[in-house]
Amino acid sequence: MTQRTEPVRVVAAGDHFVLPGLIAGAVEAELGGIAVETTELTLGWPLEPFGPVAEVTEASDAEDEMIEALADAEVLVTQMGPVTERVLATADRLKLVVVCRGGPVNVNLDAAKAHDVRVCFAPGRNAAATAEFTVGMLLAALRRIPQAHDLLAGQGSWEGAAYYTYENSGLELEDLPVGLVGYGAVGSRVARVLCAFGAQVMVYDPYVRGEIHGLRVSSLDELLGRSRVITLHARLTAETRGLIGARELGLLPRGAVVVNVARGPLLDEAALCTALAEGQVSAAALDTYEHEPLPPDSPLHSLTDRVVLTPHLGGASRAVAEKAARIAAEEVGRWVRGERLAHCLT
Repeated sequence: MTQRTEPVRVVAAGDHFVLPGLIAGAVEAELGGIAVETTELTLGWPLEPFGPVAEVTEASDAEDEMIEALADAEVLVTQMGPVTERVLATADRLKLVVVCRGGPVNVNLDAAKAHDVRVCFAPGRNAAATAEFTVGMLLAALRRIPQAHDLLAGQGSWEGAAYYTYENSGLELEDLPVGLVGYGAVGSRVARVLCAFGAQVMVYDPYVRGEIHGLRVSSLDELLGRSRVITLHARLTAETRGLIGARELGLLPRGAVVVNVARGPLLDEAALCTALAEGQVSAAALDTYEHEPLPPDSPLHSLTDRVVLTPHLGGASRAVAEKAARIAAEEVGRWVRGERLAHCLT
């Protein structure tokens, strides 16, 4: 590697979760004695929702701010910055983009390749947080914790004691048949925790080989037919979009519970609402939705006695932000030192 004679120019386009200062500090620590000039930019997420920007998805609407910040930059580290064809076309010196998330959905990969820009990402940074959150949501739905809290803390009512009656009391995890759809970084952690609770864990994932925690089943239909609870952990692809619809919900034992802290479009919300209204599904816990933010007219709002709803918080922990910054900084360090990039798509 040839010794650099000028600083590495980095744009840390963070937000209110992965703070620009976290990114800048991690990059400076990773590069050690190599000089760095960092421009910090704070985007609006999560106080402002992400969405499609030009040809990319799940990004902050900040093309103009990105173009200005990247004028002299070689490296961009961001979570929600829109890396569109327009942005890339003006960033003449840009050579590396590192996205602080599990996939670079905010980057036009074809345009990046055409402009000779390497694109990296940060896999696994929120696996532990999302797994923990999933188990928390599952317990909340099984034991009606939010509903009882709202009655007592919100209304000063002891009527939540009705959840102690046999007819209304919840389910416990010990010996409960729980089906996991997907066994990646999150699903595998959830399986280990549920096994520790004594649940009868079953797993459907046609792409995973080797040993698993729990019982592997050969088909989704078999999993659904045997599970009192299902929790979704699949990636969102053309194959998995709408994976759980009316037919699949109908295969569950009556009164089953559905948990989704993965991606909203894996689950047909209209079909879920119908299943909840008819009692086929007794409860659901959702952190992600087909459309985000959840529309005010969503039928889910009228089912609060049977659903637990959170605004896409599964990956929200301080450790996740710190891990994301560190993983991204390590990629910047590899690039500066001329080493092979660990998580690179272009």
